[in-house]
Amino acid sequence: MSKILEGLNEKQQKAVINTEGPLLVIAGAGSGKTRALTHRIAYLIKEKGIKPWNILAVTFTNKAANEMKERVKRLLNEENESALPTVGTFHATCVRILRKHIHLLGYENAFTIYDTADQQILMKHVMKDLQIDDKQLNPKAVLNHISNAKNQLLNPEKYSQLVSNYFTEKVAEIYRHYQNRLLKSSALDFDDIIMKTVELFQKQTEVLDYYQEKYRYISVDEYQDTNHAQYVLTNQLAEKYRNICVIGDSDQSIYSFRGANIQNILDFEKDYPELKIVLLEQNYRSSQTILDAAHGIIKHNKQRKEKKLWTDRDGGDKIVLKALENEREEGVFIGHEIEQSLRTHETPSYKDFVVLYRTNAQSRVMEETFLRFGIPYKIIGGIKFYQRKEIKDIVAYLRVIQNTADTVSLTRIINTPPRKIGPKTIETVQQFALQTGTTLFESMSNADQCPGLAESKAQALIDFTKLIKELQKKNAEFSAAGVIKHVLDYSGYKKFISDGTIEGESRLENIYELINVASKYDNLEAGISLNIFLEEIALIADVDSLDDEDNAVTMMTIHSAKGLEFPVVFIAGLEDGVLPHSRSLLERDELEEERRLMYVAVTRAQHKLYLLRAKNRMLYGEISSTTPSQFIANIPTELMEMDENDTRIHKGNLQSADLGYTPIPFEEYNESEDNQLNDGDKVLHNSFGEGRVVSVMGGVATIAFDNPKYGVKKLALSIAPLRKIN
Repeated sequence: MSKILEGLNEKQQKAVINTEGPLLVIAGAGSGKTRALTHRIAYLIKEKGIKPWNILAVTFTNKAANEMKERVKRLLNEENESALPTVGTFHATCVRILRKHIHLLGYENAFTIYDTADQQILMKHVMKDLQIDDKQLNPKAVLNHISNAKNQLLNPEKYSQLVSNYFTEKVAEIYRHYQNRLLKSSALDFDDIIMKTVELFQKQTEVLDYYQEKYRYISVDEYQDTNHAQYVLTNQLAEKYRNICVIGDSDQSIYSFRGANIQNILDFEKDYPELKIVLLEQNYRSSQTILDAAHGIIKHNKQRKEKKLWTDRDGGDKIVLKALENEREEGVFIGHEIEQSLRTHETPSYKDFVVLYRTNAQSRVMEETFLRFGIPYKIIGGIKFYQRKEIKDIVAYLRVIQNTADTVSLTRIINTPPRKIGPKTIETVQQFALQTGTTLFESMSNADQCPGLAESKAQALIDFTKLIKELQKKNAEFSAAGVIKHVLDYSGYKKFISDGTIEGESRLENIYELINVASKYDNLEAGISLNIFLEEIALIADVDSLDDEDNAVTMMTIHSAKGLEFPVVFIAGLEDGVLPHSRSLLERDELEEERRLMYVAVTRAQHKLYLLRAKNRMLYGEISSTTPSQFIANIPTELMEMDENDTRIHKGNLQSADLGYTPIPFEEYNESEDNQLNDGDKVLHNSFGEGRVVSVMGGVATIAFDNPKYGVKKLALSIAPLRKIN
């Protein structure tokens, strides 16, 4: 037996030795597909005598490409780069081709590649040239539409034939001018890279023939994630010799929002009817219990290639299914389980744990829980909740409403959303403030008196101060959550971030989550509610010493977790409307993708899996009863350890004395504390003075204050500056 086949199971060996003709390798989660693919490449070179330069291996990320290259190097014991096959991403491979031949399409070979920021700048120039108002037609939404068109290989001419409404008519007009500007600049955007390579091969058959001869053996990893353009490109290169091996798993196709088309892998045998199929079903990652649960979920999908993962490991811990009262108890339960688990190990390791969720906004409660109890964490595929731009923007508005002298917050929001108030205008009014001895905000209010300031700029500044003053009135009427809602609408920020993209939707979800945080203070007096809210988030945002990269709990969306594995996995938010997402509930194809997302989440777990749901969840500032995720019902009950009755999780379950950091005071009212208030107790409030407790319910006290100016108020005992007096 060849040394290259040693250590491979029977199916992996079959994938390696079938080198001629088309091959479809259906590789289940954790089945060693990268190992099979790299050994196959080494086998082609060492055992079949294929020249390295006749082999092309394509994958999706630079990280995956580098890992594949390193493994091939080790298998071949070869350090000379020129003696290695071409291994890279689709885009890297195409750039190499275009650098040599794109002059045949009228571009300079030394073309520039525009990133997202460059594209947005160019798009604004194009729309300005066409006299299209970017407030009426969002540039990001237009770029998103053009990107989708390019992934479908629709050039401006083909796209214009498919217009169906006012928006697509405008996009068609802009698309044509946008491409012309790119051509004049000898620049490509990211989506052009593959589309132009396909166009090159279509128009220059001798160039295509050259690369068909060069790359006689082609391998494509993660084939289920290919879009239409990548599919066409792959078939162009493989058409002559048909020695193409694609590896993937239809059950892990979760990127349709990026243009991935699951039909590419499902219909591969229609394109290559003579193909051979190898199923990699032996799993090297998870327990059989976890694999059986995953199969119970995914078998309900229609769009899939049938397979059933198995492992030679026996059984495994039962899956823990837990229903908590709300998302806060969900977070506390996770923290409790992590700490309990670590106490049973000699060398505790936080990095063994991951919390997975459907949307980034769900991380906020987890972050607050971990911060309060000193659990180190890191967020993958995103930034910490309170450091996200949209959150910092809204908080800056709130700080200015509370304190117009806050110059840092003021300068952050003065032109966000854009109000045509540029750096020069701000500098001029700042000088005016220095000369007059007033605050920046006061100077802006009197901008019409500022020398050297154009009338239009002065009016823009005055209008902005009027906006803030109007929002200050709302602060006198509404709690913190209400103020945020008014900021969103009055400032135009909601429209500003709602740009028609998935990212825009995610940013809006994060702001709604901020409203959820603020709604905890709905029972407080207007004005005071915002003060207390800002104090709390300032405290949380300032605690930044807990992110220990070497030993920390990982938090990430399920999309970010693809390809990773962890000993212990918590899947949070298993409710209909969250996972599966509300967008998918009425569309079969989208619901199937959500089920694949659940499958990916479950198969990240090696030893222990927790499925968590909240009976009530705060969404958009309102508490709603939830329905358990329909995916839970797909898991055989004998695989689960269910504890539906004991769902109350108290903060006492987390013992701060056992943790490495001093906890931040927990905001929920603890009825067992010595200073518990009862009806009739006399209390002293820092601002309102003395009063008497009328009633206490759920951590909120109704208090009649002696000063008639304040009267009767409802205060949250967890945060109100109250103390009992005799």
